[in-house]
Amino acid sequence: LIADIIIVTILLALNIPYENYAVGGSFIELFLAPVTAALAVKIHAQIKELKANWLPLIIGTAVGSLASILCVLFMCRLFGFSDTLTVSLFPKSVTTAIAIPISESHGVSAITVISLMFTGMLGAMFSPVLIKLFRIKNPVAAGTAIGTSSHALGTTKALELGDVEGAMSGIAIGMAGLITTVYSIFML
Repeated sequence: LIADIIIVTILLALNIPYENYAVGGSFIELFLAPVTAALAVKIHAQIKELKANWLPLIIGTAVGSLASILCVLFMCRLFGFSDTLTVSLFPKSVTTAIAIPISESHGVSAITVISLMFTGMLGAMFSPVLIKLFRIKNPVAAGTAIGTSSHALGTTKALELGDVEGAMSGIAIGMAGLITTVYSIFML
């Protein structure tokens, strides 16, 4: 959070457009393949847990994705935000690779990226507290909730909580992206 605040402050102070900043940030994409492979290893190690809990995982991800979208729609209408801003915020809880194409239809991808960062950071920071507060003992439920609501940044925290949480969160990221894409077809 502190690093993001510093970066945003510098970009604003030096009047550097997001597009220029994103060019340098694209270097990070080189590391996505190894990270994805590492996550796949965690998921494969939990294949029995996944097979035993496939239905709650699907239902939890579908309901969580719908709740996220409806919250965005409700809040944007409540505050009178434009349709462009609403579309930009619509995919805030899915991975960047899926959120940007959804947003580009009628939104602003820079706003989408900022909302993705904010959502992921909040998920990573507060998911352990919320899991304790709501007394969630089931690691499948915890991982599904984290992956559905706060994509890859949240999944890094889920991996710290446990292997089952991390694996379920990793699966939930992809499922939430697919479900949000389907919802966006009908809602946008």
